[in-house]
Amino acid sequence: MPLLEITQSRQISASVRLDEATATQVDQYAAFIKASADDVVDKALNYVFAKDRDFQDFLKTPEAKQISSTLRVRKAPSSEAIEQPAKKAASATVPVESVRTVKA
Repeated sequence: MPLLEITQSRQISASVRLDEATATQVDQYAAFIKASADDVVDKALNYVFAKDRDFQDFLKTPEAKQISSTLRVRKAPSSEAIEQPAKKAASATVPVESVRTVKA
């Protein structure tokens, strides 16, 4: 029996806005635990979702299955886009590290 169990999960890219102070703390916490900012956000959200009993009860209702998505999910590139170089996109994506410096 292997000592480690590795589970593959499907990951997506999404765009979220954070307060500047929150973004700084995400970066600081990531450095503190030697992980990526993406991992910090993912694990923190999973922790909150699991600990919130009211939310867990809500997930069991029909209403929870009928919500409309408000998360801005970025589309994954198609296999053709990977094989053939694409023209440079008109809008660039902003790395997570740069999000806190962008002012609305």
